[in-house]
Amino acid sequence: MKNKFGTQRGFTLVEIMIVVSLIGMLAAISIPNFLKARYTSQRTVCINNLRQISSASQQWALEMKKDATSPITAADVLPYMKASVVCPAGGTTFGDSYTVTTVAENPTCQQSPLTHQLQ
Repeated sequence: MKNKFGTQRGFTLVEIMIVVSLIGMLAAISIPNFLKARYTSQRTVCINNLRQISSASQQWALEMKKDATSPITAADVLPYMKASVVCPAGGTTFGDSYTVTTVAENPTCQQSPLTHQLQ
């Protein structure tokens, strides 16, 4: 399309290449930061779920008059929680997300047991 001076309007190939390269550089900077933020938030949610499970198991033991070495199952803990919790790092149910053994032992995450743990 020509303007009133007889020249064509539009972007040159060099201008388009510069814009594409700038978008590529921004993506190269932002994607790793996004992945790190997602990992950090998943870890935080999982640790909070582990705290909630631990509190629920302590409450179960108190109400049932069990000692610290008593074995505990997911069926014992779930009624003491508001909702069934799932590890955001890939779990689909409580059973494939967390493991509970005894009242004294902290629950563990099955999806990322090395990084998702109570201190």
